[in-house]
Amino acid sequence: MKKIVGIDLGTTNSGVSIVKNGTPQMLPNGDERIIPSVVGYSQDQEWLVGTPARNQYIIEPENTVRSIKRKMGSDARENLAGQEFTPQEISAFILRELKDIAKHNLGEEITEAVITVPAFFSDAARQATKDAGEIAGFKVRRIINEPTAAALAYGLNRAEDQLVLVYDLGGGTFDASLVELMGGIVEVRASHGNTQLGGDDFDRLLAEYIADEFEKEHEVDLRQDRRAWARLVRAAEEAKIQLSSHPFTWVKEEYIIEKNDIPLHLELEISRYDFEILIQDLLAETLDSIDQVLEDGEATPEELSEVLLVGGSTRIPMVRELISSHLRIHPQTSINPEEAVALGAGVQAAIIAGEVIDAILVDVTPHSLGISVVEPRWGGIIEDRFGRLIHRNTTIPVTKEKVFSALYPEQDAIHVKVYQGENATASKNTLLDEFLIDELEPENPGETPKITVKFDFDVNGILTVTARDRKTGKEEHVSVEASPARLSEKELLAAKSRMEETAEIQPSPETTILVKRAETLLEEGDLAADEEENLHSLLADIQFAQVSGDVSYQEELLDELVEMLFDLEG
Repeated sequence: MKKIVGIDLGTTNSGVSIVKNGTPQMLPNGDERIIPSVVGYSQDQEWLVGTPARNQYIIEPENTVRSIKRKMGSDARENLAGQEFTPQEISAFILRELKDIAKHNLGEEITEAVITVPAFFSDAARQATKDAGEIAGFKVRRIINEPTAAALAYGLNRAEDQLVLVYDLGGGTFDASLVELMGGIVEVRASHGNTQLGGDDFDRLLAEYIADEFEKEHEVDLRQDRRAWARLVRAAEEAKIQLSSHPFTWVKEEYIIEKNDIPLHLELEISRYDFEILIQDLLAETLDSIDQVLEDGEATPEELSEVLLVGGSTRIPMVRELISSHLRIHPQTSINPEEAVALGAGVQAAIIAGEVIDAILVDVTPHSLGISVVEPRWGGIIEDRFGRLIHRNTTIPVTKEKVFSALYPEQDAIHVKVYQGENATASKNTLLDEFLIDELEPENPGETPKITVKFDFDVNGILTVTARDRKTGKEEHVSVEASPARLSEKELLAAKSRMEETAEIQPSPETTILVKRAETLLEEGDLAADEEENLHSLLADIQFAQVSGDVSYQEELLDELVEMLFDLEG
């Protein structure tokens, strides 16, 4: 039986799991059960993923990328090793590392995976996640929602019927989901959340607070120095973790910055109370989502059997206190909150692989989906209205069809604009895609042409829209995987090729020795300004040639470096 792994591609940490003997298990990386979702490129011309990259961040933040998940589905680019990378490609580095971890644990190449995403991820972000998996060498069998995956992990082998709330607060995103567990069937009634709220925001607020206190004392703004700020954000994250088990903690960073050539040290005591004041408004937003989910799912707090905590940020004591007070239920974490999503993904992977698992997943749409329409009203028409075909929290997969008419008999084309959201005004929602269907004909003389619009929403949360002329049968369609942020097939192949090249790139001993000699010259500071600039430029070119895999160009540059070193060291 072909093995399929489950993957939690998280904002802060990521993990991979598989079901063994009917039980989901994390696949460890040495002593680590999860790895930091961080990618970097070192001065030694090596790609770093996980803990090594996270350690590099405070020294070389400009050569390290973290929290890339928040940019999935956007057209953002990250600069590393003299190249631009899409969020999909950066995520693919993490996924490839998880792929290697799985291979090491299972003793065979793993090519198929189930990958989780936040329930409120946009279609573009879901597609970007799928692209990332393909770039990393996976066949992505399914994309599932994170709180749904967590419910699978908690609900495995449960006999009694339960209605539970999954509260998922991770490093970069938040979701609340109302889930029914019924004799092995896991059915999601409703979901709500925020893809830009999580532990990263708590770290930033604490770092801002510390920076303000430091500036009051030293009249120096740590935010203006990239390396100092990176160290401060890392220190704030560690302080946040400490405050989960201690009422006070110290933030100490020696030589964090210089002022007038004098090194300054950071030393500040932070209380849990101070931290809670900083984050209380953000946590209040999560309670609003809970209320919305209960309303959408037509449930009351009294009907809840349990509240399941998922995500590393749920370790913050204030989170548990707020939930207990708000719902009158003490939340539980019988499963490690940082592993629950990955474990649930492993359960879904086992189901797809055909293993005997006593669980069935029934998921829902996170947003309403529809098109822009005009509505006749009071003898006139109102434009830019949102015509819903699929309502939020509809069970998926789902197909919905609806007939729409042109405005007048002579109209032979209709511009179909596809939106997701909840606002009655179409343009205030998120535009997913648009297309034109033309050469329309009326079914009967004198009538207005009509089209049937069909929405197909699959189990991965990906939408395909088809418009068909009811007279001629002519069709136009768009899969919203064609959004601007999605890679084309050509770009996808190029990204796969570049990913394969980075796996093979290892600097030769000669390259390493020459580069270190050049770096030593730069560190000594005895070069003239033009010599220093030329050497920096040549090293950057060598780094680019190394990453791009252009061996002949790299050899030319190394010959040039040998000559330059001969002149400079002579």
